[in-house]
Amino acid sequence: MKKIPIKLNDLLQFSNPEIENLKIRMLTTYSNTTNPLDFFRNNDNEELMNWLFWNYSKKSFREGETVIGLLKLGGDRWLLFNISKVTKDLNKFSSPGYEFEIVEKYQKYFGRVIVEYKNKAQTLIRRASGMLDDCIVAQIIEDKYEEFPGYEKVNISWEVMNRVLKKSSWKTALQNQKGVYLITDSLTGKMYIGSAYGKDMLLGRWEAYLKNGHGGNVELKELELKYIKENFRYSILDIFKSTVKDEFIIARESWWKETLMTRIFGYNRN
Repeated sequence: MKKIPIKLNDLLQFSNPEIENLKIRMLTTYSNTTNPLDFFRNNDNEELMNWLFWNYSKKSFREGETVIGLLKLGGDRWLLFNISKVTKDLNKFSSPGYEFEIVEKYQKYFGRVIVEYKNKAQTLIRRASGMLDDCIVAQIIEDKYEEFPGYEKVNISWEVMNRVLKKSSWKTALQNQKGVYLITDSLTGKMYIGSAYGKDMLLGRWEAYLKNGHGGNVELKELELKYIKENFRYSILDIFKSTVKDEFIIARESWWKETLMTRIFGYNRN
């Protein structure tokens, strides 16, 4: 049986008269330096909305228009992150040019709907009437989109860790890898080196820190949980397949302790 695609408007259900007053803006990396997806990852909604309603040398929208915001994830996939109505034209250029109101009935979809659309045109602001039928729903996820950035890019606070370890992409990545990790006290600069090779590997080890802050480590037990939550950051130094012997992981942990001298200046005691 042929699979029938679900179009974005099957979900949103804009009427034909509404579509005539509807635009779509696709946000992607600018000049290979700034990626608006980073604003989404960091919950910087103000900066993200500045991008959505930015005017360059000419006006992007008119008062009364509704704007669908899509963020490029990679390839032909886009993340629906906002739908808002323009309430006032501020007549500004080279800056955010509009006041707006979020269309509340669509908020449940923000950050959860992944759309597949092949953009063949150079322009990133389009009338919805010309492209909405080609926007196909690729996935609706259970919770707000939070991709795993790659092991070498993990550098998160306790608060962020508490959030992302609930995400499926993070769980999948961390529970299948043994490794050596680094905890940094951002207030004092002191560091702690640890290794993960038991149940659920890196995921299991970091989940232990979420429970009590110290994960059973002697010197970390001397710190208050409030202090740990406010000042600790977590990153990954080495990753290894689950088939790598535990003894090798422990040897790498010891090497990092010696290299970073965490037994002398950090939180490691052994």
